[in-house]
Amino acid sequence: MNVIYIAGPMRGLIDLGRENFRNAEAFLANRYGWTVINPAVLPVGLPEESYMPICLAMLREADAIGMLPGWEESAGAAIEKLFAEQIGKRVIILEDEYGFSYDDAED
Repeated sequence: MNVIYIAGPMRGLIDLGRENFRNAEAFLANRYGWTVINPAVLPVGLPEESYMPICLAMLREADAIGMLPGWEESAGAAIEKLFAEQIGKRVIILEDEYGFSYDDAED
């Protein structure tokens, strides 16, 4: 399988950075054939403490985690990366490995 979970900054960004996640999803699916698990599609309005358990369950089903640019500034993404490492998932820094930037348009 080629399933990747994407992680990156959301808090404090316009529309929670959902466009960044959509661009990354299209980039990974169209250029590299990944099946993408995108946590930015979760509904707004759940209790704050509900998101991380849902995201970790989603991540558990992936083969890899793709770290978006700026992930280092996100406490949630750091937790997801650590969890992925602990359960043996491949960690891909998208900017380094695939040259992904937020300027990449959907293909």
